[in-house]
Amino acid sequence: MENIFELNLSTEELKRRTDKEHLIPKKMLDVDAKEYELLAAGDKEALKHLVLAAKKIDTVFMQQDNPKNLAFKAFLESESAKGNEDAAMTLTLFNAQIGMNAVDSEANKIFLAKNENVLPGKGFYPSDLSKEEFHKILIKMLEGGQSEEVRKILNQRTMVVREGDELAALDYTEYFKEEFSYIADEIEKAAQTSTNKDFNEFLVLQAKALRTADPMLDAYADKKWAQLQDTPLEFTISREQYADEMTGSVVENDELNNLLKKFDIEPIPKDSLGIRVGIVNKEGTEKLLEIKKYIPLLAKYMPYNNEYEQNITDDDDKQTMVDVDIVTVRGDEGTYRGGITLAQNLPNNDKLSLTIGGGRRNVYHRQIRISTSPEAIERRQKRLDAVLDKKYHKYYNQEADHWFTIGHENIHSLGPKSGTEALGKFKNIIEENKADMGSLAMLDILTEQGMYSDDERKQIIVTYAADNFLKAKPDFSQAHRVRTVMQSYYFFKEKAVWLNQDNLLEIDIDKMVPTAQKMLAEIVKVQLSKDFAAGEKYVKDNFVWTDSMQIIADKLKKIDKSLNGTVLTPLADSIIK
Repeated sequence: MENIFELNLSTEELKRRTDKEHLIPKKMLDVDAKEYELLAAGDKEALKHLVLAAKKIDTVFMQQDNPKNLAFKAFLESESAKGNEDAAMTLTLFNAQIGMNAVDSEANKIFLAKNENVLPGKGFYPSDLSKEEFHKILIKMLEGGQSEEVRKILNQRTMVVREGDELAALDYTEYFKEEFSYIADEIEKAAQTSTNKDFNEFLVLQAKALRTADPMLDAYADKKWAQLQDTPLEFTISREQYADEMTGSVVENDELNNLLKKFDIEPIPKDSLGIRVGIVNKEGTEKLLEIKKYIPLLAKYMPYNNEYEQNITDDDDKQTMVDVDIVTVRGDEGTYRGGITLAQNLPNNDKLSLTIGGGRRNVYHRQIRISTSPEAIERRQKRLDAVLDKKYHKYYNQEADHWFTIGHENIHSLGPKSGTEALGKFKNIIEENKADMGSLAMLDILTEQGMYSDDERKQIIVTYAADNFLKAKPDFSQAHRVRTVMQSYYFFKEKAVWLNQDNLLEIDIDKMVPTAQKMLAEIVKVQLSKDFAAGEKYVKDNFVWTDSMQIIADKLKKIDKSLNGTVLTPLADSIIK
């Protein structure tokens, strides 16, 4: 193989980033997991095929992430086989973050190959396409009568290629035909042995959607998936939009944006694809479902709720939720880049299933959220001692973080469900901020309703406040981390939290919920504006890294040396040997 790559990290840096202190393992279900042993034989056989399907999505995601990922991975494997220790360590990092470029927990950009930078369009667009050229080409195509091709280019399910002086869009099912066909085959095999009729119907619909370039087939599959509640197994092809910075940039060009409005074209960022496979945890799911009856009530307390249509109604909340023991997460689901997903609320607002009466489904990842190792417990206590004044320690509860996340995911189903694409690159930051603030803002209502006790309410507030700090200032490409900084700044500004003379966090517990309610109202107002400038101003006004945040960040870096993580999937590995 031609040596077309040069490793970017020194031997010393590779050793540091791959040691057990800096690369933290997240272990999914083990080979002797009782959850697996309790499955029926047909479900065990189905699980094998679903794991094989998941493994194949890595190939898809890597191409979406960077057009050189596959070649670089092959290069690393070849060099590792020759005994190149630096290549072997680089391969360990590549497999953990599933790609050649990433960001770690201290906001450092990681480039595993020399001279290979992050692309604004990732692998969705030609690698030599700048935002400026992209805008010019689209303007020319729109003025030349090619509005339908532009509509496809700015669609969430296409890959874009050059075609002469213009651009052309290829549907995912066409571009990834080989991979999608393999995944569809394995899904159909799983449907032949799985013991649950509803789950099997979903798998058949999902397989069909992978074979044909028809978005409505995805809608039918999504609608069925969102209805699944009492199934032994969990399988999701996730489609999230945090990576693509190219598509949303069109709203920043006034000339182009006006043309798009003229032709009624809404730019929707590209979906990064991943797969989650797991076993539904009955006990955990029953606990989750306790909140379901309150969701229509929460919808009535959302700010400006008379100015938009809710996904949630009084007689049909269209919301299922499951707690899942994770067997494997692959592709976009399994990328460990300074963090990894704890839970998801899907389908997102841009998906067709929501227009044909479909609902949403929340899936929570047990193995990812639960940290019970002695090392994790020790790190958590050291963090508390360094950050939080001792009088609040009695209210800190790791499980309260899960309760907060439940609220976060359900708030994604509330609020404006259309028009937010106009916020461009700030859309995801604002939406994630809405979900966090909604979770906290609704806490008093849920306490009054009996969902939480007063002590549990305090635990959620204190745990949120104590954990809501980072080890470094992020950049705008990191939606989840940017919103964390915005919230910290806002709560400091409103004097709901502050640092005392010992530089430890103090919390006005009674002020936390009203502050969240105030911020939530501001966020929803920005979403309703459908105005890029309004979104940009709101984010930049609140994305302020303060001296207090830096004091806490410096402490956290001394306590927690982790920079990244890696997902271990022993059960998944064993059943497909």
